Amino acid sequence: MICFNVRSDYNIITYKELLREELKKDLPGTEAQYKMAPGLRLHIKPNTDVKKAAVLILLYPNGDSLSIVFIRRPKYIGIHSGQISLPGGKMEQNDSDLAVTALREAEEEIGINRNDVEILGQLSPLFIPVSNMLVSPVIGYVAAKPVFYAQQGEVVELIETSIEEFLRPGVIQDKIKIIRFTRAIVPYYNIHGYHIWGATAMIISEFTEVLQRIESLR
Repeated sequence: MICFNVRSDYNIITYKELLREELKKDLPGTEAQYKMAPGLRLHIKPNTDVKKAAVLILLYPNGDSLSIVFIRRPKYIGIHSGQISLPGGKMEQNDSDLAVTALREAEEEIGINRNDVEILGQLSPLFIPVSNMLVSPVIGYVAAKPVFYAQQGEVVELIETSIEEFLRPGVIQDKIKIIRFTRAIVPYYNIHGYHIWGATAMIISEFTEVLQRIESLR
């Protein structure tokens, strides 16, 4: 059993620096991502005209642990209707890099101040064929729990959880979903009754493997 609690061995600042160092090393990559891929998902390489995007894994102190925030999008006619995701979006022409994209989008969607965020590193890009997006997960840290403001029309709910939830036994479950008119087995993280699956789960899968590396140092 792996259980993260900064109180037992590391304080939050020490853990943050350990995470920064781990992100400089070779990342777990595609193999880790595809542990949480739906059964029908194929390894498809990005097209030459792929659009770049970024999401923010925002870490912040919450009690004696670190938390992360997700957003739930409204229901609409589209591929991401009602899904739980990380704040983020498409890279714009004026963005100097993908970290800027992630911070700009997070500021718009959840109301954080981008200047308060310390960038720790990035995870492996993930190609999303259905939207032709190559998404780069950016990991950031703020020294105090932010006051969030959900963007009306784009975000219907903010979901906060400690990162240790993703490491507890039984958190990964699966269900049958209809994807493009085909039944598929879909793994998901069951976080307080919320089902995190798809590209977001694949990103978190790689993130948890980085956390497990830190756990192995104890």
